[in-house]
Amino acid sequence: MRWLLLLTLMLPVSLSAQSLDCTNPQTQVEMTGCASLAYETADAALNAAYGPSIAQARRMDAGSPGFEPTNEAMMRDAQRAWIPFRDKACAAESTLARGGSMQNMLFFICLERLTRLRTDDLRLYAAPN
Repeated sequence: MRWLLLLTLMLPVSLSAQSLDCTNPQTQVEMTGCASLAYETADAALNAAYGPSIAQARRMDAGSPGFEPTNEAMMRDAQRAWIPFRDKACAAESTLARGGSMQNMLFFICLERLTRLRTDDLRLYAAPN
């Protein structure tokens, strides 16, 4: 998570969502900004999918004879473990352009991709059987 904060702070302060044309970014700063916005969108979808997956885990727990750990605890722990995994995996992937102007963009692209995959996993888990 420190990587995300550090990389986000490296974006120019004057760069805002309103000033970005993500349909046709022209500069590396714009491309990185658009990648960051795409990740933010993916993260919002992940957060929206997490609640229903926890609700599904609770429903499954209600029908079980007191198994430990509970489905809810396992789902929560899995999510807590996944976040640092994602961040470290993307930090490593971004080193394909280590020290270059593309490194931050690669980091955000990876965050978006892995976050969307995890969102799909959570939605699948929450889907009624």
